[in-house]
Amino acid sequence: MNIQAIIKQSVKRLELEGKLLTPDFYAEAFCKEATKAGYKVEDCTKLDKFKLMLNKDFQDELKKYHIKTISEFAHFLISKLNRTIPSHCSNLLESQIQFTKRVLQSIEVLHNKEASELARKCFDLLSREPSPSEIDQYRQLWVNFLATYNDSFLHTLKQIGDVDSKDLRKTIENLNTQNLTHAQSGTFELSKVASLLVASLVPSIASDINEKIADISQRIQKDPSLLESSTIENDIKSAILLRIALDKQSVKDMIESIDGVLDKLSLRLIEMIESSDSSTVEIQKIKKELESYNEGTATNFAVAHKKLYTIAIALEENTKALTKDLKKHSSEVGILSKKIEHLEQELARAKEESKEDFLTKLYNKRALDEFMNIKEAEFKRHEKNFSIVFFDLDHFKAVNDTYGHDAGDAVLAAFSKILKNDARNVDIVGRYGGEEFVAILNETDMEGGVVFANKIRAKIKSARLMYKESRIEISVSAGVSERKTHVSLQSTLKSADEALYKAKDNGRDRVETK
Repeated sequence: MNIQAIIKQSVKRLELEGKLLTPDFYAEAFCKEATKAGYKVEDCTKLDKFKLMLNKDFQDELKKYHIKTISEFAHFLISKLNRTIPSHCSNLLESQIQFTKRVLQSIEVLHNKEASELARKCFDLLSREPSPSEIDQYRQLWVNFLATYNDSFLHTLKQIGDVDSKDLRKTIENLNTQNLTHAQSGTFELSKVASLLVASLVPSIASDINEKIADISQRIQKDPSLLESSTIENDIKSAILLRIALDKQSVKDMIESIDGVLDKLSLRLIEMIESSDSSTVEIQKIKKELESYNEGTATNFAVAHKKLYTIAIALEENTKALTKDLKKHSSEVGILSKKIEHLEQELARAKEESKEDFLTKLYNKRALDEFMNIKEAEFKRHEKNFSIVFFDLDHFKAVNDTYGHDAGDAVLAAFSKILKNDARNVDIVGRYGGEEFVAILNETDMEGGVVFANKIRAKIKSARLMYKESRIEISVSAGVSERKTHVSLQSTLKSADEALYKAKDNGRDRVETK
């Protein structure tokens, strides 16, 4: 069986199943016929490939929803992305704990202008909802502040005079330090040694200070007399080793980054040389020598410069050749562009003629009008009665205004699913426009239409419609009419519409008839 035969069988399948020739229905039918004929089509296996990329939990969840099309798969992923990430709260809480810890430690030594400005920025940060990365960034700023802060001048303040609490360092610079006693100078010298030691613990290459280094730095700054104790010796040694390790790791990361760039550049140059139709023996030789660089061969700078210059010339020639080819085929590109434009216009027309509502996947107004005319013809010919139910979501505008249009779309999609699941195969349901929906109930009288409408009304009222951790409460009003009690289809529609407005006038969340 060839592809044309499969296409014909697909269209025939849709006719037998009573489905419209929409893109989604056709794609589903085509894949079934292609599989039946043993014909492998890549587009038909895309959904299975995408499913295998997900973890087992998501795959099991997909089976429950009976996902059959790429569109349904996309809606499933979008709904997952809109939900709150479970680990977000725990990560945020942990970041806030570390952040608050460092702020509290810093407040104990809050004696200078820089600390005050940093505290003000942090208050601004907490006034909104920061991300964990932003909180961690400011936590690191406090760690750096604690490790480099020098408060040795505080030991002399009480004996010299009053200070300006807003900027103590500026106050000390203006004080007369000649009144310091000889004994005080000894304590001051110990503080200077403490400051030098803390400065030596700051990594010289790594950009951030480790938590352990910050802790011991803060202890020494706060109490310089610890340097006279033997218990601090091991802590200082550990901090020095940790500082060296941080610098080494930083250097290693930088080298790996540079090495990765050079590897990619070398491979790219080699690929371009191999693909060149004008590659010479000399270029092939340079390629082999480039490959040998990975083995650590020492190369004179002048020789390497010459080789790279030769490669640059070869690349320039290849670029010119490519430009020439592009100009040669520019006319073909123009023809293809016109074909694409024509296909886009055809696609736009096909979308306009579609009978499926894009958001809810139910029938649109155009399709509903056609089905009503069909039902009207059956009524006149065989007296097959049918009922029409108009549904309208109550206070839908308030949902959009409060939660946003994405939430409104989610509510419409949820209601559509309830409506579709509760309708029989012989019934027709669709979106008439905006938040208004219509159900055409085959061989159903007024009483049956009211029962169906109340069933839908009860389900939507009790449904837990969630959007970004918020429950959206929604209700629906309905108006019901049946064909046999009216002189025409237009009269039936008018009665259902008037009954709907009667339900809204009487308080909403109810079903009315006329």
